[in-house]
Amino acid sequence: MEKSAILSVLAEEVEQGRLIFPTSVNGAINTKRKLEDPDCNLDTVVKIVQAEPLLSAKVVAIANSTVFNRTGRKITDVRSAVTLIGLRTVRNLATVIIVQQLAGSQTKTDLVAQLWEHSAYVAALAQVIARRVTKQDAETAMFAGMIHEISWFYMLAREKYYPGLIDESIASSWGSDEDLEDESELDCEIVIGTGILHALSIPSAVLESIVYLWRGYLTFPPSSLGDTLLIANQLAPVKSPFVLPAGQVDGDINANIDLLTDEETLGDILKDSDDEVRSLTEAICG
Repeated sequence: MEKSAILSVLAEEVEQGRLIFPTSVNGAINTKRKLEDPDCNLDTVVKIVQAEPLLSAKVVAIANSTVFNRTGRKITDVRSAVTLIGLRTVRNLATVIIVQQLAGSQTKTDLVAQLWEHSAYVAALAQVIARRVTKQDAETAMFAGMIHEISWFYMLAREKYYPGLIDESIASSWGSDEDLEDESELDCEIVIGTGILHALSIPSAVLESIVYLWRGYLTFPPSSLGDTLLIANQLAPVKSPFVLPAGQVDGDINANIDLLTDEETLGDILKDSDDEVRSLTEAICG
């Protein structure tokens, strides 16, 4: 079956609400729902997080990143970590665990590792760009960066039911100019991605910014959450193993680097934020 045909089948599957997740992912989705209960107070959140080893480790790691922990005092317990980073970040991390569980269910470890590291860099860079360039909410930008490749993690997980969906030749072909000419394939990818994001109750502002990234239309001067993700995606030192949208060209950012902000260049901003980006990337990947 050709790539376009596989994508059409998967898109139809998602549109019909037939999202098929591994058992470990269903458990992570259940945890996310518990944390989103409006009656879930701090004590309850701490108990839920403590019962989930992956989430506990992620919450503590994020709390020890320089983005959240300005004092450098080592955080070693869940309660202190939750108090420091806040309930919103904890709930966002519960969604990230869903992505991580999807990644852990797959056999194509090289592609998965690259995709996960790319996502971590985009998240770390997005929170810097949001604070210092586009003036968007940095925490929302970080969250969007962490989950923006969720459709590919899902498709990788479904590959065993559609042999040949993701093999070396097909994975590399996503980046060819010829493939980008078929807008129907991009539309199918967006249908799959939005279906997954809707199923996970991702806020509309985050969902729309991720679709904006997939479409690939960067505006100048950049100001939206979508622009934030596009810049972070292009600047990430580890690239996605899959195609960038048609409108994304790596040279765009370099050519317009001095137009991004009136006060300082993007290069200066990134240099100043290098420790933050490295620390947060390590925490997300850990």
